[in-house]
Amino acid sequence: MALLKMAALGALGYAGYKYFEKHKGGHRAAFADGQGADDNFAQVRDAGPKAMADKPVRDWSKADEASDESFPASDPPSTY
Repeated sequence: MALLKMAALGALGYAGYKYFEKHKGGHRAAFADGQGADDNFAQVRDAGPKAMADKPVRDWSKADEASDESFPASDPPSTY
């Protein structure tokens, strides 16, 4: 009986996995529409608020722009 339950649970898990794989969204969380290449393993987005998936709540300052443009560089911009 336990083997039958394990087989049923495995089949249910496999069906759920296949369902979610088929229906998962192709949208990448940090990217605006049309941003980011599918074949790029690094997935680095362009700088600026127009390249973001979510629109910023407030207008960006020069420091915001410089910080976004410098990422992931180790040295912060001089506009801080």
